[in-house]
Formats: sequence, structure tokens, C-alpha cells
Amino acid sequence: MTNDLLARYLAAWNETDADARAKAVADLWTEDGTYTDPLADVAGHEAIAAVIAGAQGMFPGLVFTAGQVFEAHHDVARFTWHLAPEGATEPIAIGFDVVRLTPEGRIREVIGFLDKLPG
Repeated sequence: MTNDLLARYLAAWNETDADARAKAVADLWTEDGTYTDPLADVAGHEAIAAVIAGAQGMFPGLVFTAGQVFEAHHDVARFTWHLAPEGATEPIAIGFDVVRLTPEGRIREVIGFLDKLPG
């Protein structure tokens, strides 16, 4: 996973327009790609886009940004992300995602962990 792919991944999570979000998910994930975290376990573009929309509904106005950890080898990458109001210095949520990629660089699988939750 390159920095560009990570930026596109986070942009998909921040995309509020449903059509643009669906396109971003389709561009990033394989058709049978999966997303699993403590709150979701889904497969396919439509379901992944729905999970993203659900997260945006739970945390309106907040944005996902890259955290401090980013490392990749072979077809696997791991990184942290933050969720906060734009420009905030302290995230209200922090997560850790592990991503498996195809040889072409598309996402086949995401396994997410939630390290810090609001409240």
C-alpha cells in the first residue's frame, strides 16, 4: 500500500456524496473485497460504501486522517487513522487497519481495530 493508496482510502471514508463514495469504493476494492471491524463484517462494494455512510452518520462533520503508523510489505499494509473535527489536535477516535492487496494494488481485505472510541 502506497501513500497515494492510503490517501485515496481515507478520502473514500471522508466522501459525503453517495455517488462519489460508491465510485471511490469501486476503484479501491475488488468486487468481492471485504471490510471487517468490531462493528461491521461486510463484503462487496455496496456493503462497504454503506458501512462508510453509517460511520459518517454516527460522526457527522468529522474527518478521517492518517495516524502515525504506516508500514507495508508483500501484499499487506498496516496503518493507524484518526477521526476528529477538521483541524482538531486531539482525535476523538483512533483505529488501526490491516489491509491485504491484490498484485494490482486494489484492496482485497481490510481488518480494522478500534483503539479509542468517543465517550
